[in-house]
Amino acid sequence: MSNAVAGGDEPEWQDLSKNRAGLSARKRAVELRSEAPIKSVLARLLGSPREERDWAVGADGEEEVAWRLRKLGDGWRVIHSVPVGEKGADIDHVVIGPAGVFTLNTKNHSKHRVTVTQGGVYVNGQRTEYLRNSRFEAKRANKLLTAACGSVEVQPVIVVMAADFKIKSEPVDVNVVGRKSIARWLTTRPAVLTPERVEEVFEQARRDTTWKPELSA
Repeated sequence: MSNAVAGGDEPEWQDLSKNRAGLSARKRAVELRSEAPIKSVLARLLGSPREERDWAVGADGEEEVAWRLRKLGDGWRVIHSVPVGEKGADIDHVVIGPAGVFTLNTKNHSKHRVTVTQGGVYVNGQRTEYLRNSRFEAKRANKLLTAACGSVEVQPVIVVMAADFKIKSEPVDVNVVGRKSIARWLTTRPAVLTPERVEEVFEQARRDTTWKPELSA
């Protein structure tokens, strides 16, 4: 779907609010399956690690989190699978509401153990780059949204799905939340945006040109 202001003064833009959760991850899984269909079938039968399976699991996680975000209700806006830049990066979910603006990075480790400390997120004891990546994602979103609609503070959130999930100590600048708690966690945070400001930010966040400035050049 494309949109443009009457008179043609504004470049056309795609409405990202129509995106399905897990869109990018699911698309990548399908691409990998089509590139090597026989290997993909064997990998699924044998249970061996496959890039295709990882992408599909990621998409499953994003879809579940999207389902849980439906509980946010009036006053909240959610955009899924937000493409950023020209290198194939995307943000799983951008959430805008009374409590502010959040970038949500879903991590589906439903069969594994996830432990969080102030310095890192560990999967089965192995340290990940999740904190660093989430900080970068929020910082990038902050820059692009601020350019589009004035000063915006974006908060990074990692949403975890795990067989065993423990937070031993909270990271300083990244929120880590279990998938079952995400809607409640968001709605119980202090209000910082008026309803009017929520709509102003959403109006820009839903445009693909906001996330890919070169499209509006």
